[in-house]
Amino acid sequence: MSESIEITKGKLLLAEPFMLDPNFKRAVVFLCDHQEEGSMGFILNKPLKIKVDELITDFPEFDSNVYYGGPVATDTIHYLHRLGDLIEDSVPAGNNIYWGGNFEKLKFLISSGVVKPGSIKFFAGYSGWSPGQLNEEMFIGSWIAADMDPNYLFSVRPRELWSKVLRIKGDIYSVLAGMPDNISWN
Repeated sequence: MSESIEITKGKLLLAEPFMLDPNFKRAVVFLCDHQEEGSMGFILNKPLKIKVDELITDFPEFDSNVYYGGPVATDTIHYLHRLGDLIEDSVPAGNNIYWGGNFEKLKFLISSGVVKPGSIKFFAGYSGWSPGQLNEEMFIGSWIAADMDPNYLFSVRPRELWSKVLRIKGDIYSVLAGMPDNISWN
């Protein structure tokens, strides 16, 4: 079921339903960078059982789970937000979503009450592909491309995200969305 959708920064990648790699099983990845040198993004639907203020020393109290962003550099923290220029050096990632920015300024804005949990998500690690790797994986059908909506990041329950995006794509994807996680449950 390979697709001819052009892969660009700002798109979603949904793991095909039979992907066995536990890092990416039913994963929804937001692609933040896609160039000849490689690609990178964050898994949006794998929350960890730890809050960001429990993980980072000297971080202000903040009721926000950290998500598993992917298997690369899991000792690093990244964040996606919709705060734009409020956080200097943040990079537009598409659809009014920004990546990173000045970490000290972010901590100040959180401790001042300006930034609320519903406008930012934190990730441990990221998903990365070497030059040409993602295009090859798309060609063999490992990923299903979809358009990103900021609500997917900030409003949809992580457990429901994979199925919801497939249902919105329609056609055959609606059928895939209803498949049980373990086909033997059928």
